[in-house]
Amino acid sequence: MKICGIICEFNPFHNGHEYLLGQAARLSGCDGVLALMSGNFTQRGEIAALEKSVRARHAVLGGADCVTELPVSFTVAPAEIFAAGAVKLLSSVPALDCIVFGCESGDEKKFREAARVLSDESEQFKAELEKQLDAGNGYAKSYAEAFYRCGGERGLCSSPNNILGIEYAKAVAAAGRDIRLIPVQRMGSAYGDAALKENFSSAAALRANRLSPLVKSNVPAFAADDFINTKDYTREFGRAAVYKLYFTPEEKLRRVYGCAEGLEHALKSRCAEGYDGIVEGCTNRRYTAARIKRILCANLLDAYADDAEEFLNSELYHKPIAVKQSRADEILGALAGSPYPVAIRGRDRKNLSVAARRCMDVCARADEIYSLITGGQTEYYSCIKV
Repeated sequence: MKICGIICEFNPFHNGHEYLLGQAARLSGCDGVLALMSGNFTQRGEIAALEKSVRARHAVLGGADCVTELPVSFTVAPAEIFAAGAVKLLSSVPALDCIVFGCESGDEKKFREAARVLSDESEQFKAELEKQLDAGNGYAKSYAEAFYRCGGERGLCSSPNNILGIEYAKAVAAAGRDIRLIPVQRMGSAYGDAALKENFSSAAALRANRLSPLVKSNVPAFAADDFINTKDYTREFGRAAVYKLYFTPEEKLRRVYGCAEGLEHALKSRCAEGYDGIVEGCTNRRYTAARIKRILCANLLDAYADDAEEFLNSELYHKPIAVKQSRADEILGALAGSPYPVAIRGRDRKNLSVAARRCMDVCARADEIYSLITGGQTEYYSCIKV
């Protein structure tokens, strides 16, 4: 059996995601599609628009054979750690043949070459990036320029999706396995485009306009009502994040990825301005809004950099959230071929390493916080068959 892996958030699941899953099955020629998905909090440091089991069900209805959870310690981390954690889990599955991801441009050869440039020139890249930031350029522009000066193709770093693609390629190279990379060009809106389109709007545009009549033309019918009828808990999440920030000592805040150079003090000094005030006030050419949001989210969840580094170097686990009923035995059997245990029921915890249990505890705590914010229930030990 050959499995195609997809690293995703599906926040919410929309037409572009259904297209990606279809292309994954067609282009890979694999026997099954395994989606590794962020849980109830996302890589942009935000609360998910829908509870993870709902999004996982949508993904199975939209073409995935199984959806497993990417631990939150990797989810709310920078792109390099997000990708490294995801590839660590996927590459542990012996049946994994390839990883498919959305991008704005580029092919497998270009992404692998970009990964080589960054891996071979890591110290030079860091120095160039720092130089560009010190010159007053924004982070995205500085990253692209540093990449170009190290021998890379400037246009390949034009979007967060492409940057993630490069990080996937780096992680695959480090994993030492022969895993194909299959980039699929995005349809319709660019990543983060806030304007709704007729059929292929970005997830950001949908989240910002969930009551618009255009939503139903951008989201598969099986996902539309769930998305439209679910309350937006962004404000409640922001209040919880500020409350936690207020009571977090600066030395503990420094344990969060990217919170250094006095940024911890700047964040705490703005607590009275509320969530939006903190994000706006601390965002500048050096620190993106996404970075500030990730720090606030990671702090809320006690998702620390030193823990994530430990988890990256430890045996972990596979946590299925949803599986296609007709493929359950086959797909779960393929997961069972990994050296990492499959954790579906509470009693499976005993099969985990000490580090894996700690990683799972961070995820369980994140789910409890999600439930407190939304007033709903999210069950950690569950796997629905669709």
